Amino acid sequence: MLKNAKNDYTGWLVVIGVVVLLLEILFFNSGLIFSLLFSGGLIYLGRKRSGKKSGKGLFYAGIIFLLISVFSMMTFRFLLLAILVHLIIQYSNSKKNPNKITLDIKETEQVPQSETIIKSKPLFENIFFGQQKTPSGVYEWNDINIQSGIGDTIIDLSNTVLPKGETIIFIRNVIGNIQIQVPYDIEVSVHHSCVVGSTTVLDNYQSQVFNQAFHLKTAGYDQAEQKVKILTSMLVGNLEVSRI
Repeated sequence: MLKNAKNDYTGWLVVIGVVVLLLEILFFNSGLIFSLLFSGGLIYLGRKRSGKKSGKGLFYAGIIFLLISVFSMMTFRFLLLAILVHLIIQYSNSKKNPNKITLDIKETEQVPQSETIIKSKPLFENIFFGQQKTPSGVYEWNDINIQSGIGDTIIDLSNTVLPKGETIIFIRNVIGNIQIQVPYDIEVSVHHSCVVGSTTVLDNYQSQVFNQAFHLKTAGYDQAEQKVKILTSMLVGNLEVSRI
């Protein structure tokens, strides 16, 4: 019952947030769309000219304009207010219904030996800004599960030995490009979700992707002993999966 109430509460917050955003765009801040598009254009031009000083200036100017636009939105203020109200409600409920801790006394039992845990260093880290790419020389493979803010991710699988079974590459990105190069003898499955961008998955090319999600895989993927499963999602950017 409590879980359903929480889901209804969250659902109503989402609905109200969408209504507030539409009202703001239609009646109170009609220039918001232009501001967001202008900021996105500056960021895009800055990335195109990333090797020049003017490119860096355009990129950071776009980021600043984007932050100013977001902070000045009535919807953003509503979101902050909703978070504050949610925290107050949670605190109030915790006072009314405190967690009860019961002491369960049992006879001493033989404690099993702890499992051996092996920790390995991941290939990539979560970052807000910047480019990440696999080493140019031979490297040891570890499955990838990262999320990035603004930047490109480049993965070359020809310089490593993939294990038997299914290899996982999971990337969530806000703005940027993802490029993955796969050897010819490896089968591939791609799950991709994007708001704005383009995709090139082997021989399948889509120049304009708008708020789409799709799944592509090679014909022998299900039966293959070695295969790569790629899961990507991004707000703005391009995905390229090619053979090498």
